[in-house]
Amino acid sequence: MEKIKKTTEKTHVTETGSAKFGARDLAVCALFTTLTALGAYIKIPIPVLPFTLQFLFVLLAGLLLGSKKGAASVGVYVLLGLSGVPVFTEGGGFWYILKPSFGYLLGFILAAYVTGKMSEHMEGLSFWKLMGICLVGLLIVYGAGMVYYYAICNYVIHTPIGVGTLFLYCFVLIVPGDIFLCVLSALVTKRIKPVLRTMGY
Repeated sequence: MEKIKKTTEKTHVTETGSAKFGARDLAVCALFTTLTALGAYIKIPIPVLPFTLQFLFVLLAGLLLGSKKGAASVGVYVLLGLSGVPVFTEGGGFWYILKPSFGYLLGFILAAYVTGKMSEHMEGLSFWKLMGICLVGLLIVYGAGMVYYYAICNYVIHTPIGVGTLFLYCFVLIVPGDIFLCVLSALVTKRIKPVLRTMGY
């Protein structure tokens, strides 16, 4: 009985991480694309540095949908914005690639994939394991974001920024809000993931 249970769990992991998109998968991916877009406009009004819920939905896309479907849902969001649909925090359009902050959006796609891949291959996900995965996603987003920010400012739009200033304003001052979202993502995933598994997802 135990062997059958383990085999079933492994089969489920394989199905969740597969690239096959059925009608239900497309609907769920579309839902997370919409949530990611809405998250850009949902601001938490804390003093000094309010933050949005966008990163929350990026993490949940990876953790709940798996690597490929999670990355696809976030990737569609980015493509919609680049095509001109005003889903980014400052609108949309192909010109957005010249914004220093565009690197964070690229980081979202990679973070959704990596967090999804990590969660697919872990059994019995505890809060702390999920929290660790979320923090890896956070480092990916900020790593991609800061590298892109530095490159665009210093070599494209010619508004030089030093490494120290970049680290302060693009990481230190804004990361606390996203750490809170990592905690929230881990808690939500721990609650919802078992329910999704009983539904065969």
